[in-house]
Amino acid sequence: MITAEQIKEFRQKTGFSIMECKKALEETDGDIKKAQKILIKKGAEKALKKSGREAGQGLIEPYIHNNGKVGVILELNCETDFVSRNEEFKALAHDLAMHIAAMNPKNNEEFLVQPFIKDETKTIDDLVKELIGKLGENIKIGKFVRLAI
Repeated sequence: MITAEQIKEFRQKTGFSIMECKKALEETDGDIKKAQKILIKKGAEKALKKSGREAGQGLIEPYIHNNGKVGVILELNCETDFVSRNEEFKALAHDLAMHIAAMNPKNNEEFLVQPFIKDETKTIDDLVKELIGKLGENIKIGKFVRLAI
């Protein structure tokens, strides 16, 4: 039997809803790694369903590397201004801008398939799809510019 405490801890770790966490834990008899894989798969399925939806809101994320010689401006889009103010959305924008500074992708297609610098088991596309699953809105990477001296 899955306890409320297990569900609470799993929810804090993943950010998914209580019911989604409960179902995933019950489906895997409490195996957290398997439950996480289920949630990632569900997040990807949600992302696919939402991919056609308009993403007309968002934010512009500036990033200047600490040496002052590399800078990035990234446009990250979502469906509502409510999500654009969400801390996880803002953190994603910052992480993506930092990744662009470090890895210098030439375009969005190349960027989406790159392994994420903070967790090389995930691609940038995986990272975006996970947040789509958590927040329930379409998220799209818009334009970005990387400048270096």
